[in-house]
Amino acid sequence: MRIHMHTAATVVSGALVLTALVLPGAAQGAERPGTAAELRTFASRGAVQPKDALGGTTFKNGVVNKGKDIVLGVTGKKAVPVTFTAFDEEGVALTMAFLWQGTDSSSTDTITGALGTDDNPVCTETPVEGGYSYSCKAVFNIDPAVDFKDGNGVAGVWKVFLGAYDLYANASYNDDVARTSIKRAAKLTVNATPEPVKKGKTITVTGKLTRADWSTGKTTGYATQPVKLQFRKKGSTTYTTLKTIKTSRTGALSTTTKAGVDGDYRFVFAGTATTGSATVPGDFVDVK
Repeated sequence: MRIHMHTAATVVSGALVLTALVLPGAAQGAERPGTAAELRTFASRGAVQPKDALGGTTFKNGVVNKGKDIVLGVTGKKAVPVTFTAFDEEGVALTMAFLWQGTDSSSTDTITGALGTDDNPVCTETPVEGGYSYSCKAVFNIDPAVDFKDGNGVAGVWKVFLGAYDLYANASYNDDVARTSIKRAAKLTVNATPEPVKKGKTITVTGKLTRADWSTGKTTGYATQPVKLQFRKKGSTTYTTLKTIKTSRTGALSTTTKAGVDGDYRFVFAGTATTGSATVPGDFVDVK
């Protein structure tokens, strides 16, 4: 009997029964994967012999958040989609998806972060030459106030772990199908003074760069970071970089420039490996 994955009810009920009978405790992990221990447990099942030795399911084409960084503030749950394809000669009963960070998915000690999906991936089965192909999608609902409350150290590169049970409950997995970056959200402010100003006089542009602090649930200043001061003259759609300055120890910004023509001044932050980019709307200065 085949279990067709395009029928969601059949997948959930049939596959959970199958795994529960053959692999004790598997059903619990399948209902709501998400912890480092559950990820390690599944990985160890697939690694009883060399990877894919028991199950023959292979994975590819993993894409997280449509290829964009996952940028999170201090509050608010974000739905992050992941898509992938799977192939098996005889068919797949159930797939699982994790986001994880670390060096060894089979060891809890080396996993620094693990996120699961609320529900198992939804897959559409297509018969192909030599077996069955599956087009799958899952959603990670990430809440920084809950998932990252223990610290900001998890910001950075995360990997996609995909697992599957075939129709005989053989496990297969690949712990590095794709990668994504989970970053702390950044924010900029700007204020250009005086307004108005005489041509040739000095304009002082101040602001601040802050970023999400998941451990405190607040935003904090981002120190010693390069930020561009840009200008757009009135009537233009293009900004030009005037200079690059660095934030203070508290994230503050302050610089000067000479007044030439009417226009907008803004700050732009390119972002880092752990923090998203930020651009503030321009502050208009009228030059007399």
